[in-house]
Formats: sequence, C-alpha cells, structure tokens
Amino acid sequence: MKKERDSHSETQDSLLLTPPGRKKRGKKWGLISVVLLAALGLYFYLQDDEEALVDQPLIATVTVGDIENTISSAGSLKPSIFVDVGAQVSGQLQKLHVEVGDKVEAGQLLAEIDARTQVSRVEASRAALAALEAQVSSRRASLDLSKANAQRQERLMAANATSQQDYDTATANLASAGANVTQLERQIQQSRSTLNSEETQLEFTRIYAPIAGTVVSIEMNEGRTLNANQQAPTILRVADLSTMTVQTEISEADIGSMKTGMDIYFTTLSGGSRRWVGTLRQVLPTPVIENNVVLYTGLFDVDNADGALLPEMTAQVFFITSAARAVLMVPVGALTFADAPLPEGAFPAGAGAPAGARLPPDASGAPAGTPVNAEAAAAAVRQAIQSGQRPPPGANGGRRGRPGAAPGETPARRLATVRVIGADGIEQERNVVVGITSRVNAEVISGLVAGEQVIAGILQAAAEPQGNNNNQNMGIPRGMVPGGFR
Repeated sequence: MKKERDSHSETQDSLLLTPPGRKKRGKKWGLISVVLLAALGLYFYLQDDEEALVDQPLIATVTVGDIENTISSAGSLKPSIFVDVGAQVSGQLQKLHVEVGDKVEAGQLLAEIDARTQVSRVEASRAALAALEAQVSSRRASLDLSKANAQRQERLMAANATSQQDYDTATANLASAGANVTQLERQIQQSRSTLNSEETQLEFTRIYAPIAGTVVSIEMNEGRTLNANQQAPTILRVADLSTMTVQTEISEADIGSMKTGMDIYFTTLSGGSRRWVGTLRQVLPTPVIENNVVLYTGLFDVDNADGALLPEMTAQVFFITSAARAVLMVPVGALTFADAPLPEGAFPAGAGAPAGARLPPDASGAPAGTPVNAEAAAAAVRQAIQSGQRPPPGANGGRRGRPGAAPGETPARRLATVRVIGADGIEQERNVVVGITSRVNAEVISGLVAGEQVIAGILQAAAEPQGNNNNQNMGIPRGMVPGGFR
C-alpha cells in the first residue's frame, strides 16, 4: 500500500512539472502519425486494386464442329397436292358425309345433291330412246318390202314385161325406205347421247373424292342451294398432307445467292428445336412488291409422314449458302488474315503439317489427301506480295471475293496468323490456312490441332466504381460489371 501511494505521488508530481506547450505538441504529432498511416494504407490498397484490374487474354480451345452460313427468310406451309371439290350441277346440298379433318380415299363418297330433276331427265331420255327403238322394226320391214319390189321390177324390166314408170317408182321407194331407216338410226344415236349426258348429270349429284388425303376445309353446309350455271361452287378441299410445300419470300438482295438444289432447313413455332430439311425446287420469276420491297417466292418440298406439319403454319427458313461439317474451328476473333489470297501451288506437302490437315484436289494440282503445310503457304504469300504479283482469281480453289463455298464445292482458302498458348504457357504466333468462315467461327484447314489453346481476344477489366456506386457494386467480382462482362 505504501509503494502504491508513493508511485501515485510521483506520477502527480511529474504531471505538475510538465509544461503545457509540450503536452500540446505531443498530441499534434500523434494525430499526424495516424493520418500518415491511414494515407499509406489507402495508397497500398489502391495500388493492389489497380494491379488486379488489368486486361486478361480471352482463351479459346480449338474444337471440332460444324460451320455454316445461312440466309434467313419467312415462309408458310401449303399442301403439296390439294383439290378444291366443287359441284357440277345445280341443286340443294342434301348430305355431307365427311367433316373437317377426316381422311378419305380416292373415290370415297363425300356429298350428295338433290337429284330429283336429274332423275326426271334421265327417265324422259330413256323413254324417248325406247320409242325410237320401237320404230326400227317397222322401218326395216318397209325397207325389205321396197327392196323386193325393186328386184321384181328389175327382172320384169329385163324381160320387157313392165313399164318404165313402175320400175322407177320401185327404185324410188327403195331409196326412201333406206333413208328412213338411216334417219331413225341417227335419231336413236342422238337419244342415246342425250341419255348418257343426263345420266352423267345424275352422277354429278353424288360427289366423290378425286384423291386420297385429308379434308382440310368445308365451304358449304347441308341445305344450301348450289348454282353451277356460271361457275362451279367449291364445297370442300381435300389435300394430301404427306408432302408439304414451303413458300418462302426471298428479298431482292439475296436472290443472287439462290440456286436450285441448295440445302435448306426450317423451323416452326410449334416444333421447338426440330429442323425440317429440303432442297430449293424453284424460284418463281414473278415478284411480289410489298411496301416498295421486291420479294421473290421460293418453293421446296418436305416430307410430312408423321403429320407434324399443317397447312398455313409459319416457317422460319434458312438457306445454307456455305457449310463445313466436322472440321477444326476457332473463333474468328483469334485470326489475323493476310492481305493477299493464297497463290497457286501454295499447298505443297511437307513436314510439320498437323495430323488430319488434308485437302480435296485444288487448282494447285495436288492430289486428294495431300497434307497441307501452312508455313510453306505463308512463304508463298510473302513472296507474291514482295514481287508485286497477285494470283489469278480462283487459283486458291475458291471463288473471287468469297471466303466460303456452297456444300459440295471447294471453299476458298486464306492465310491467317493466330497466337497459340503452348503447354509451357508461352505464347507463339503461328500461320494457319483458313477455309469457310462464319460470323463466329472459322474452319482451320492447317496449322492447328484439336485441343490447342489460342488467344481469341482481350477480356477487359472492370472500370473503377465512381461516386455513390461504391456501395452498389460491392460484392461484384472483378472483371465483371452489372449485366455481364465488359
């Protein structure tokens, strides 16, 4: 207790002996030290953050896939074969034997029209024909009698036992009897033709299916009076839905890329991701002008054995202008294309060509299956540029000004460079030969193998948050901003 009191007394004495100015200077230096430490900490924090927010390369892997370039258009589905079934006789529609959606066979009874008028005409024609046929026996008997009299008069005339008048009368009667028989035969023939016509009109009161198919529409209902004197009224439509025709509108700008036989696929609103495929059958030469836009109609057929397609469905049609299947591909952003196309003979065989880099025959004369050497192709291009020579159009196996080609054609080939990341993480620049390109991917003919990694671009770092956005962007990973990557 005594020691504690002594210590407390010493402390009070020391405080009493310390000058007031010295105490103020100590507090000031302490405050300055705190501010300096805070500023130093903030500086190192900002330095670390700036070092973290740097652009990073976007790495892509060389894969095997399909590349295609398409032209899209809108279209609609129509039955490939359909018949509008109408009435050929006038009368009341008495009975319909089918409904919309029914499947019918060729020759099946579809509808009946009131046939009382046609029945009466047939009966009248048959009676008239029977009356004429009843006169045949009498006319032929008269003909036989006239023939006998003429023969008798001819014998008597030869024996000078009759007069010339009697001979002439017998001859005239024979001719008249023959004409009467011929006239009656022609009347019978005319009556039979009239009867056949009336029987045909009677048959028209029973309407049969002209083709096998499905009843897709019915225009008339039972009890309605049909007037077929001026035009045949349509009763219903029968369509064969096993094959559908797609009618698609092609703009004037795209008509130059259309070729008969080119591959097409389309989707429907109800079909999900399912694709129906076909080939272009025809482009109608007469355009349709809508709002000063010239549109041509393209037609192609598609099998519909499962009945998934129905008339008037909307189709989103894609014309395949160029395609490559199961090829090596990289993003287009990973390539830097050369200024000149590949000259003729730029595909010599040589060491260093990656496995699987083989081409069909081309303008260089290389046989099918010849491995491609991208480095030799690059050297040929550099030499052509230095010498000021440009290869002739098409020498690289493709068409002028078109990097892609239609299916079945040899695509144009171009030289490009790409930055490849090796297994040791070191970047190197490599020459590659490129075939078909789309907006996203490019076909690699030579210079890369599947699984290699290339630099496809730069992934930009996120910008520094400003103002009151500090609290709003808290918790967002670096390299991202609200709504996705920069």
